Amino acid sequence: MVQLEVAALLYAGSGSVITGAAALRHQGLRAPRTERITVLIPAGRAVRSVSFVQVWRTTRMPPVFLEDGPVRVALPPRAAADAARSLTGLRDVRAVIADAVQKNQCPAFLLAAELDNGSTSGSALPRRVLAEISEGIRSVAEAEFRDLIRRARLPMPLFNAGIYAGQEFVAIADAWWPDAGVVAEVDSREWHLSPADWESTMKRHAAMTAHGILVLHFTPSQIRRDGATVAADLRSAIAAGRGRAPLALRTRPATP
Repeated sequence: MVQLEVAALLYAGSGSVITGAAALRHQGLRAPRTERITVLIPAGRAVRSVSFVQVWRTTRMPPVFLEDGPVRVALPPRAAADAARSLTGLRDVRAVIADAVQKNQCPAFLLAAELDNGSTSGSALPRRVLAEISEGIRSVAEAEFRDLIRRARLPMPLFNAGIYAGQEFVAIADAWWPDAGVVAEVDSREWHLSPADWESTMKRHAAMTAHGILVLHFTPSQIRRDGATVAADLRSAIAAGRGRAPLALRTRPATP
């Protein structure tokens, strides 16, 4: 892959910088496989796209980039914005942006600035995903769960909010209905990447139930394939939670 990246930069000429999916993959971030490597060049240069090289002329060449030997790649905010603009599927856009943000490589405010300062073409889906992140969404699975809640016309929970019993920290819940004392956890090995993470999930479950919280667990495949059952379980749990005395817990919303 590095050989192709070097060849793309040599073709594009002096000062060119790789962006988009190839730049994200080079930095260890998730991005869909593409047949072409996208390279930025100054707007006044006359270089055409050819073969595996997609040339983008821009008046906004990255002022800072990662120089890894002979390879020059845009930093994650610019690379993620450019990659997301080129995608047409919401799930793909969510995957690119969620991975960059989750791995602390791409603060949401910097990604928002890239979208604001760049072309508006293809920016609708990335802006939608940034709006989800501002509400606490941190993964593709959580975003699809939020879509299901909206379709089912259920009360909208707080996503990734901190739950406290007095000054004692209880947990950060994937989805939290404080008035009902109900939590929904979206359990996915795609996002909980190790046995240690899975064990942490189980400890979090025990901590929440010890404080009287009703905890439901769903997998991404359940959310996608059996949404009606998921929605029915949530509706029943919320009704049951609202029918009992409120829990003595406080909430700290997720930081955007």
